[in-house]
Amino acid sequence: MSISLPRLRASVQKNCHISDANHAGDYTLCIYLMKMREFYRWENRYPFGSILSREDVGNWLRERETLWDEMEADHYEALTINQMQFDPYDNTNINAILNQQDLVYSGGLGYQGKAHFFLARLARKETVDDYEILISAEEYARDLSAPPAMSSNKTIYIRRESLKRFLWEKSEEAGWHKDESALVLSLKAYGFADGAIAALEHMTETELQTVLDHEIGEIMAGRLLGEQWEDLLMNIPARTELMLRAVRDHYADALSTLPKLIQRQNKAAIHFYIANLSNMRKHLYPKLLNAYRDWKQHQQDAQFYDEIMPDQLHWQQLTEEICQKFPPRCVATEIKTLEDMIENRRL
Repeated sequence: MSISLPRLRASVQKNCHISDANHAGDYTLCIYLMKMREFYRWENRYPFGSILSREDVGNWLRERETLWDEMEADHYEALTINQMQFDPYDNTNINAILNQQDLVYSGGLGYQGKAHFFLARLARKETVDDYEILISAEEYARDLSAPPAMSSNKTIYIRRESLKRFLWEKSEEAGWHKDESALVLSLKAYGFADGAIAALEHMTETELQTVLDHEIGEIMAGRLLGEQWEDLLMNIPARTELMLRAVRDHYADALSTLPKLIQRQNKAAIHFYIANLSNMRKHLYPKLLNAYRDWKQHQQDAQFYDEIMPDQLHWQQLTEEICQKFPPRCVATEIKTLEDMIENRRL
């Protein structure tokens, strides 16, 4: 049975609007305006590099905020597909139908419990070990924050269009950086000076693999940590959640991302990996930054690998100890103890 794409898109986009209505205020003003600008570009299908009218963006922004005000109290609606209704988080059964018509969907929770939904054209499916990888192309519905990758159970969603947009935003951000910053060095190595659009395509394909490696690492870490870690994430303050997510990201990257990144010996990708680390991740792992500086100076991949590979045990032990010592619902004193524990185990 043929699926009504316009109807399905409208339902998914409505859920995206409801999520944004409740969480768009979570960003700082600067980040919010940057995200809204690119959201406007996506919604109106303007090409990268095109000049956006400030007046048009401003009018659209006010209209969108009015829409969000009207939808803030709404509930997420079920998706109707082939006359059947599905919970918006029922990815498995929804994709069992949509994948047959080259579509892919995902509904899940991110930072601070924000719901993320997207609907896109399915570019291809892959299998790595026992992971199913769904790689999407152009997106038909999305929320303001569009994570380039997500994982659920044994399924990994890689959003190529969102990744490409994220990388374009990074290329525009490079003007704020010093010439020898990791971001500037990465863009130089990818060839942005010789042609930004062609370089962006090359960068997207390369970074897609790094994103995939990280998501595989997340699943590997999740298998070892179990559900208790996820339960803990849902019941702690924002700063503590940032710390926990940074710890787990370092563990996932030690398991999968960094070994494969160094093995491929792609200097542009290594520079970008460092450029893309959050401030919290840098704070908790200064040893990695020191190893990167040594690598940048001497270009010795083997030495870089030897310096950081033993750190996998550190992150494993820290995550396991957190699961053992802290219940899913921590009281204030336990939160303080948890934060102090992570702070004292900086590497």
